[in-house]
Amino acid sequence: MSEKKHVAVVGLGPMGATMAETFLKAGHPVTVWNRTASKADALVAQGATLAPSAAAAVAAADLTVISQTDYKAMYASFGDPGDALRGRVLVNLSSGSPAELREAAIWAERHGATLLTGGIMVPPPGIGQPGAYVHYSGPEEALDEHRATLAVLAEPVHQGADHGLAMAFYQAELYVFWSTLTAYMHSVGMLTGYGAKPGALRRFTAKMLTDLAGDGPMGFVGHLTREIETGEYEYAENTLRMQAVGMDHIVETSEDAGVDTTVPKALRDLFWRPVHEIGEETGLGSVYEAIRKPQG
Repeated sequence: MSEKKHVAVVGLGPMGATMAETFLKAGHPVTVWNRTASKADALVAQGATLAPSAAAAVAAADLTVISQTDYKAMYASFGDPGDALRGRVLVNLSSGSPAELREAAIWAERHGATLLTGGIMVPPPGIGQPGAYVHYSGPEEALDEHRATLAVLAEPVHQGADHGLAMAFYQAELYVFWSTLTAYMHSVGMLTGYGAKPGALRRFTAKMLTDLAGDGPMGFVGHLTREIETGEYEYAENTLRMQAVGMDHIVETSEDAGVDTTVPKALRDLFWRPVHEIGEETGLGSVYEAIRKPQG
């Protein structure tokens, strides 16, 4: 059996602390650093070593995983690192924008380090569990070198050399997550406005979400993907005008139920734009064209 790589974890919030603990449980030597040193106490009790600085943590390890609030925190933690990062591989799983990640790659290269950027697609309890995965971007050879170690946290999925791509995938998935859950909360609010119990919608929503990802008549994730790829938006059975009128009714129902209408009105307006610009002979997928051509 190959020797376990020594991992440094910089940043011990809920994500970073769980990552460090997961590495420890997998048998990896772990060095940790956090601005508030006391956050490392539980990990030190489990066998981790507390470094006096972020640079010292990097120097002690074969691989450094950074999990902080944002990329500004990384710069603040390392300050002027001198040669401390030279020849090292840094894996930053903090949130940011694609542009920030590209700038961070330049910063790392300037200090002689190799940066892998990543977006981890599970909350802390999901780290190290089946089904967890991370979008990575940057040099694939660096990921391959440390793939087995990083797989302890979640399945590594390489999305390309562009350092911004990992975060683009992360933010895209997060938007689906947030908008879907917000729509669910809004819908529950509508129903409770009419006297239904908060849990009344749950089983129907769960079935719909499963069906949307499937291959049946409700498998719109697949349907829309194929239409976007071809640029041909099916409308024979469901015109976009029909959907836009339906959005009018959702706005009216929301108003009647006494809930906020900000999001439904925005969605209604987005639906009507292709109807006015393209005509009635277009389907739901043409909303994608409106999204790709934002109004000034």
